[in-house]
Amino acid sequence: VARDNFGELMAQIAGAALLTDYILTVAVSISSGVAQITSAFPDLLPYRVDIALAVIALMTLVNLRGVKESGAIFSIPTYFFLGTMILTIVVGLIRHFTGTLPLVEGVEHMQESVIQPLTLFLILRAFSSGCTALTGIEAISNGIQAFKEPKSRNAATTLVWMSTILITLFLGITFLGVQIHAIPSEVETVISQMGRVVYGEGSIFYYLIIAGTALILLMAANTSFADFPRLAALAAGDGFLPRQLTYRGGRLVFSWGIGGLALLASLLVVISDASVNFLIPLYAVGVFLSFTISQAGMVVRSRKIGKLKPGEVIKGMETDLVFDPHWRTHQIISAIGAFFTFIVMIIFAVTKFRDGAWFVVVLIPALVFLFFRIKHHYRQVASALSLPRTKVDTHRRPVQTLILVDDVHAETARMVNFAKSLGAPWKAIHIGVNPDKTTKVIEKWNERIGEG
Repeated sequence: VARDNFGELMAQIAGAALLTDYILTVAVSISSGVAQITSAFPDLLPYRVDIALAVIALMTLVNLRGVKESGAIFSIPTYFFLGTMILTIVVGLIRHFTGTLPLVEGVEHMQESVIQPLTLFLILRAFSSGCTALTGIEAISNGIQAFKEPKSRNAATTLVWMSTILITLFLGITFLGVQIHAIPSEVETVISQMGRVVYGEGSIFYYLIIAGTALILLMAANTSFADFPRLAALAAGDGFLPRQLTYRGGRLVFSWGIGGLALLASLLVVISDASVNFLIPLYAVGVFLSFTISQAGMVVRSRKIGKLKPGEVIKGMETDLVFDPHWRTHQIISAIGAFFTFIVMIIFAVTKFRDGAWFVVVLIPALVFLFFRIKHHYRQVASALSLPRTKVDTHRRPVQTLILVDDVHAETARMVNFAKSLGAPWKAIHIGVNPDKTTKVIEKWNERIGEG
């Protein structure tokens, strides 16, 4: 979308944002999954960084060995999470309306350095924080090729279902969180607080919801191990990243991409101390930058489609333009989406700038600059290796064949026969490192070959 409608520069900005998001997805998802575990088992809290690093290492090894994408296998944890979460919301609502839902107690508050009055900017900041629930929906559009035909219709249906589930869970968790007076905390997650209040301390259902949430978060991290190496390989194939990222290992996976992702995600986990609250703003800036570019690109695309005649098709760099009578409606929807995602991105970048968002604000332009420098380097190399005016000399010239001899045996005789068959002068060479061996080689040569 970005390349077709804005050109190469905007495409590389979107690519840098996506690569950054994939790295942060691993760090955020695994840190959040570990946070669920430490909420249920507080004694593990001091070791959350070690646990997160161990999980990243395990996922790296698994992906280097090769993981076959299977909808049936990956659907089991998904349905398990949805089942436990919906059950928790339903039970929580029943207890709330029957007056038996208690409040959260004994949770350590998160440290806040500044208390702000309720202003429009604070409301927008809260809106932006809530919008992080939208992150991840781009995976459907990025993975359209995995759908059966008709791909577009099946992807659209999946997107509608996912949006419905997302809205339901988001509203249910938010409502229950308000009713139980959930407390923002670095020690215990809101999901853990909700499960503990709804089911009671030590209930089997409490541990089920913790397990389901942790499992789905680890699955979210695993998607990056498939998508990051693939995207990096595409960028490397275009010359914007080192060619080594296109190399496949023994298991036919992009080993360099997987290793690089694991290393960078581990570094973020260590720097952030596996704090989800620290990582989320970094994650959100890149995500909503990608959203803004794609939505703005669709606005431009719709304008191009509006200029076509019925039945007219124009070839694009990546996709074709086909006339659509509803282009104006699509353009308005995309424009509204671009406006709101841009607002969310700006709010995150400004309000969380000192808390770490500056890193992404600086990193993405730096990556884009690096991409074009790498591209420039490969162009220089290609120019230096090209043969624009040099013609291959087809005239036969006298040559001499050299045979390197370490010892004299059957293969040596075959090489001599081949050299003689070329009809050109030939010479045998032995590099004498060991004088005794050199003497023996000369004796064997004179005895068995006798020439050269």
